[in-house]
Amino acid sequence: MSNSIKEITPQELLAKLAANENVQVIDVREVDEWNAGHIKQAKLIPLGFLPHRLDELDKDIPIVMVCRSGARSNMATEYLSEQGYDVANMVGGMLAWPGEKEL
Repeated sequence: MSNSIKEITPQELLAKLAANENVQVIDVREVDEWNAGHIKQAKLIPLGFLPHRLDELDKDIPIVMVCRSGARSNMATEYLSEQGYDVANMVGGMLAWPGEKEL
């Protein structure tokens, strides 16, 4: 298991979204967690479904993985980087998200 995955802070992601940078935000939490609040620009793909939904991701656009605390998204980031995606894990997860949350 390599620890060479890329990381991004919630503040860095917020700045990218505010600047309308082309980035895919993938939330790997479960539906009930998503419904309690999520990043507006994010797409929900629960961690267990990720391997079956790779066709929904664009390999040409950077991806940021998000979960509640950063642990599940860390696993997802590692998995996607092994598949050749340009992907980073948002450290701290939604617990650290400084922006507004969509309900």
